[in-house]
Amino acid sequence: MDRLYGTALRLTGNPDDAQDVVAEAVSKAWSKLDDLRDLESMEGWLFRILNNAFVSQWRRRRTRDEVEREAVETSDAGDFSLFQQLHQPFLLWWGTPEQQFLNDVLQEDLQKALDALPDGFRVAIVLVEVQGYTYEEVSALLEIPVGTVRSRLSRGRALLQKALWQQASEAGLVHGRHPSDSGAGDST
Repeated sequence: MDRLYGTALRLTGNPDDAQDVVAEAVSKAWSKLDDLRDLESMEGWLFRILNNAFVSQWRRRRTRDEVEREAVETSDAGDFSLFQQLHQPFLLWWGTPEQQFLNDVLQEDLQKALDALPDGFRVAIVLVEVQGYTYEEVSALLEIPVGTVRSRLSRGRALLQKALWQQASEAGLVHGRHPSDSGAGDST
């Protein structure tokens, strides 16, 4: 249950939503328990149900009107955005004190960038980078080809990198264009 909750928390970024997703997934799993043919595949089966519950919840809660309303509500919030208020620790693979300090400083920006990713990219990144699953395990969990997992990770990482570069640029921490943009050598 802890792994289900941990994954749900990283997907939703909010403890209450994570509990809702886990509860929905467990309820669905219980009602479909007779469909499970191989007990050895139970973990993958549960995570597929969790992923589907997350996507369903996301679609129900994130209508276009809600997104626009949140943008208006947080535009005048100064330094405290909705994403910062909902901030949850994640991406704990950085080990040195210097890296941990940077992680602590940048967590809110990382969570904001992660939350902005399309569902497929975010789910793949959370499962591989945060939960430590292999590409093959994610492929089995999500019932998609390994190539699709790799593609989603590659595109998701690129989107994260650009979003974080933009945030760092706006904060005056980096100058010039993102290296993947045309004119990559520009240091102005």
